Amino acid sequence: MNGLDGCGLGPLFLIGIWGLYKFTKKRREIKSKQKFFKRNGGLLLQQELSSNKSSVEKTKLFTSKDLEKATDNYNANRILGQGGQGTVYKGMLADGRIVAVKKSKLVDENNVEQFINEVVILSQINHRNIVKLLGCCLETEVPLLVYEFVPNGTLYQYIHNHIEEFPITWELLLRIAVEVSGALFYLHSAASISIYHRDIKSANILLDDKYRAKVSDFGTSRSITVDQTHLTTKVQGTFGYVDPEYFQSSQFTEKSDVYSFGVVLVEILTGQKPIRAINIDEDRSLVGYFLQAMNENRLFEVLDAVVLKEAEREEIMTVATLAKRCLNLNGKNRPTMKEVAFELGGIRASIGASILQQNCGVIDCVNGDISEHYLESDLVSMGTSILNNSAAFSIDAGPAFSIDARPLL
Repeated sequence: MNGLDGCGLGPLFLIGIWGLYKFTKKRREIKSKQKFFKRNGGLLLQQELSSNKSSVEKTKLFTSKDLEKATDNYNANRILGQGGQGTVYKGMLADGRIVAVKKSKLVDENNVEQFINEVVILSQINHRNIVKLLGCCLETEVPLLVYEFVPNGTLYQYIHNHIEEFPITWELLLRIAVEVSGALFYLHSAASISIYHRDIKSANILLDDKYRAKVSDFGTSRSITVDQTHLTTKVQGTFGYVDPEYFQSSQFTEKSDVYSFGVVLVEILTGQKPIRAINIDEDRSLVGYFLQAMNENRLFEVLDAVVLKEAEREEIMTVATLAKRCLNLNGKNRPTMKEVAFELGGIRASIGASILQQNCGVIDCVNGDISEHYLESDLVSMGTSILNNSAAFSIDAGPAFSIDARPLL
């Protein structure tokens, strides 16, 4: 009987040990999540969310399990891209929404307050040409940011990889330039808080299902109060796009974003990459190559074939001259993003008016039945909107965005 009793107790003992192990492991995981949540500023973010309900009520704090399930445990097949700021995974939330989950690098504990401040600020942005931050997860070793998913790749891919399924046109390129300039103008002029992107490049300009531009990757962005610049001990950005003035002084201003946008304009015009792989006798910098061509009246020798074929000479010269102004070595002599957005909007509006005039026999102009393809209300009103309101730029007919004017933290 004693032997039989021993046989019965053995499995029970093993089950007990297994249960204790699972309990201990679960408790350890909970403590670990609580530790990471606190270290990553979770308590501070909860406080901010509760005190800013009207402006950030849609921001969500995701659990680690939510995002593990959404990304199939961060399956390598779900990776959308990798860079200096982290890895981005494609995921699907429990409600069926497709999202992009960004696994950031470790946050310095000394910068937690700044990180949370930026999460709150970015969560308030609601602009059709800026990728929307939906929420974050702070109970993992590295913070996870959840953004809306933008399906049609990057501007970089369309300029440099020549996607055959959707050949890019001058009209689309100009529209994208208008949309990005408007988004940057909004960021720089949003109420009492300006946001500098700090890494504007064609690879950070995504295209949605309607091929509208969406500015993305705010990993290095900073919120700046009025009349303040940002000093940094480490120059951040992408080689070929970085403002030389910032590179020398480590002082980032809104004009540094303007310079980077100027490089994107040159990419659009020439179809070439910011750093060119050529022989040693020529300038490797696309900016230097472009400016030299402008100064020697050889602009039309360096343009992309699509631009040469589809754009009017006057349009090309206007955009090229604007790009040159954006690339001025002295930041004070560069235009603001407000001026850039207004000029590009004016160019596109004139093209729309020209097309409308050419097609007036086809379109029922008398009844006002005008296709959005030919004349969009945002193009007509853009110049007036920008001039009248530097703090509230709207591309949509209705409220395109909102941001709480109250300073954070």
